[in-house]
Amino acid sequence: MNTQQAAKVLKALSHPNRLEIYLAIVRGERRDFQAGCECCVSDIMARLNIGAPTISHHLKELVNAGLVETERQGKFLTARPNPAVLEEVMGLLSAGRR
Repeated sequence: MNTQQAAKVLKALSHPNRLEIYLAIVRGERRDFQAGCECCVSDIMARLNIGAPTISHHLKELVNAGLVETERQGKFLTARPNPAVLEEVMGLLSAGRR
C-alpha cells in the first residue's frame, strides 16, 4: 500500500461514525455471519442509531477508500469488509513495532 492509499484509508477511518460503521461491519461478519458473508446495512443503522442519509454518506467514503464493498440484494443493502485492504492497513500500523 502506497502512502497516498494509506492516507485515504486512514482519513476514511478518522471520522467517529465511519469508524463505528466499519467496526460494526467487521464485527458483524465475524459474529453474526459466516466468513465471507455480508452485514445488512439496516441492522447497522438500528444498532448504531444512525439515519439512512448519514450512513449512506459514510458508506460511500468507506467504499471509496476500498475498506468495504456493498451490494444491493432486493431492497436491502449489504456490506462486507475488504480483507486485502484490512490486512494492508494492519501491516502498515504494525510496521512501527518492528
